[in-house]
Amino acid sequence: MFTDIEGSTRLARMLGDTYRAVLNAHRSVLRAALSEFEGVELLTEGDSFFVAFDNADSAVAACVEAQRRLAAHDWPRADAVPKVRMGLHTGRATPIGTEYASAEVHRAARVAAAAHGGQVLCSEATAQAVTATYAGAPTAAPALTGVDLLDLGAFRLRGFDDDERIFQVLAPGLERDFPRPRTAEAPRHNLPAEHSSFVGRQAEISELAELISHHRLVSVVGAGGAGKTRLSLAVGEQLLDAYPGGVWTIDAVSAAGGLPTALAAALGLRTEPGRPMIETVLEQCTERRMLVILQTCDAAPGLTAALAHRLLSRCRRLDVLATGRAPLGLPGEAVWRIPPMAPADAFALLKERATAARGGRRGNDDEQLAELAARLEGSPLAIELAATRLRLLPADLLTRRLDDPIGALDSDASGAGRHDSLRNNLEWSYRSLGSRAAELLRRLAVFAGPVDLATVDWCGEEALSALSELAEKSLIEVLPGPRYRMSDHVRSYALRQLAAAGDEPAVRDRHLAWSLQTLKTVAVDIDGQQRTVSLTDLGPYVAEWQAALRWASASGDVRAGLCLAGALNPWWREHGGAGEGRSLLSRLYERADGNAGPAELARAYLIHADLTDDPGERDQFLHRAEHAARRAGDPALLVRALGSRRIRLDEPADEAVESSCRSVIAEAEQAGVAAESLPAVLALAELFWRRGALSEAAELLGAARHLEAGRPEDRGRRAVDWLLGMVALRRGDLVAAHDHLVVALRSRLRHGFKGAAADAVAAIAARCALGGDAMTATMLFGGAEAARGARRTESFGAFWSEQQIALRLALGDAAFDSAYADGANLPFDRIVAMALAVEHPDMEDGAARFAQIAR
Repeated sequence: MFTDIEGSTRLARMLGDTYRAVLNAHRSVLRAALSEFEGVELLTEGDSFFVAFDNADSAVAACVEAQRRLAAHDWPRADAVPKVRMGLHTGRATPIGTEYASAEVHRAARVAAAAHGGQVLCSEATAQAVTATYAGAPTAAPALTGVDLLDLGAFRLRGFDDDERIFQVLAPGLERDFPRPRTAEAPRHNLPAEHSSFVGRQAEISELAELISHHRLVSVVGAGGAGKTRLSLAVGEQLLDAYPGGVWTIDAVSAAGGLPTALAAALGLRTEPGRPMIETVLEQCTERRMLVILQTCDAAPGLTAALAHRLLSRCRRLDVLATGRAPLGLPGEAVWRIPPMAPADAFALLKERATAARGGRRGNDDEQLAELAARLEGSPLAIELAATRLRLLPADLLTRRLDDPIGALDSDASGAGRHDSLRNNLEWSYRSLGSRAAELLRRLAVFAGPVDLATVDWCGEEALSALSELAEKSLIEVLPGPRYRMSDHVRSYALRQLAAAGDEPAVRDRHLAWSLQTLKTVAVDIDGQQRTVSLTDLGPYVAEWQAALRWASASGDVRAGLCLAGALNPWWREHGGAGEGRSLLSRLYERADGNAGPAELARAYLIHADLTDDPGERDQFLHRAEHAARRAGDPALLVRALGSRRIRLDEPADEAVESSCRSVIAEAEQAGVAAESLPAVLALAELFWRRGALSEAAELLGAARHLEAGRPEDRGRRAVDWLLGMVALRRGDLVAAHDHLVVALRSRLRHGFKGAAADAVAAIAARCALGGDAMTATMLFGGAEAARGARRTESFGAFWSEQQIALRLALGDAAFDSAYADGANLPFDRIVAMALAVEHPDMEDGAARFAQIAR
């Protein structure tokens, strides 16, 4: 048996001269107890004893009695109680003089060195000896009554290459709870065993591990529920071999006794009398190559920063990996913001957790799960909550409810833990915000997408400092530009806070005013002229305008709503959304009495007619538009309404259509609004093209260029050039056709009119067919008709079909079908590139111009 006083040097310095009396009393108590069990004292040096027994039972009993007497002794003061650690080992040894010489003696000393003050440890050999005696004759060892042995596991004792299983002696009157044994090569980490598998994030693990190899302090920063804890633990596990001193993790949330105490417990250290725990920790870590993972630093930012600073300052071989919603703000800190999960990883995690939530049964809803995962923004917490919700709802139905993530994913039965629900998670961050940052978060919540700095300034005074706080605490993501993005989860929470604060109407109205201001910026040049309508330019604002329009239709300004509907009309017709557009317009009509003039209503009725496929509904709103235009005395609106109502290219009687077109053209000229006749001019030119009256069509279109130039809403489509190209195709003039169609295609692409661009590609396909390039023509037809809105079957379907029939005859069925499928499977941008790469007829081999250049 070996014993000594834990922290004896510190105790001696603290007690001064009193220490001698404490040391002597300690010796007397031990000797009295040991002698009762026939222990032979071989060596006493300072505060340590080396004692031999002839059997393990007596040794264990002596240790138990000694610890009891030490605890019962009347010491001079409470902090002067010596904490004696004891270690036992059973083995063979050779006597030399008054001592023993054997490796077993060293093993016993190492077992004692692994103990904590007040603790009795023994080796597996001693445990087996005691157990054998007690099992053979329980009455033979009365001193061991109530004594038990707790298996602490296998450890590596310093200086020994084999593992030693260590046991703790338990008995009434002895302390029971101690940190892990203090072995020189004890377990190298305290990383917890996870309850579920870690899915994906391999690229992030590699990136973070590489960053840690170059920086002593790395902070993993991100929103709550982003997976910081699981990722940091996975990185720690991967880096175990790089840190011989171990990888140790503590969580600021659960460190009730303080962070140094939590770290000391992880490292297997106990309090030393009269010494701050942080000093004990620093002494143990000074020369150890180790990694400390500080979790949830935002729970106690000042304390975690102070601990990290002291560790890094005093322990030159120690590294720190911190996680939290904000950086620690220490010198030399490398801040690594955790990205959302990659789409493939998010899907894999959702599928695995959904399978577990369904009792291990795999569904056949991978496509629906992929759509759901895409809506969860790569948030592991949201994915975990969604998997639980899949016990109740199918994936497609849950996806449709994610416009309000908190309502869709949180449950009233959720616990109070910060990871039990999205609301709890976000509440944790929201409570830490200053008043200005919280107000800015609520105001930004009404924006549908990322905003720029000018928009942030629009939201209020001193917005920059508040924005900085939101970004630091991971409630706002900083994107290149810079632009500032709020996740759907944060927005859902912030909108609830906005409503609770009673500020929603004012903030929504301010967002509506901002939307009108941006619309003016997009629609009007600095010189006051109307810009060409470009869906490319509108795209960044569409989501905001639609959000503002929804508010206007429900409670906001009707005139502002009608203005936004007019701006969104071409977007709805190109990209879909006609149904919601009509619904929003209808709500505006209901609130328009006294809030909108007849001209504004006329424009709205024309938009409504544009958005419907129902002939009856279309006629109804065109009649309303005509009536409102007459009341407003607006000839331009009246011509638009009359033209839309009278002209039907799908009517069987060409003469009636021609008459309608000419009457609208005449009325527009008579009213002084000739530009409003452009739709009638284009319809008449198309009618001439169908009849084969190509000269009349070309003449009409040539005179229409100035009309198109005067209509910003039509300039980007270059319909005049497109129809001139179609006329040239029918004439067989491939040079003119190529020139006009390429101009139309480039303009339509530049301004975002994909459907119209697909029409131009189909026309270029016909130009290739007529020029003898059957394979390119077939691929272009396939790509154009696969694109949304590619075919204008009513007007040009017969012409396209005629060209394709000729191509099929030229190539044969198999070759045609293969080329057509190849084109249909190409992305539209590749099809456009192919169309624009078609060689100009003047440059083709055999062309007159090519021959002149060749000479």
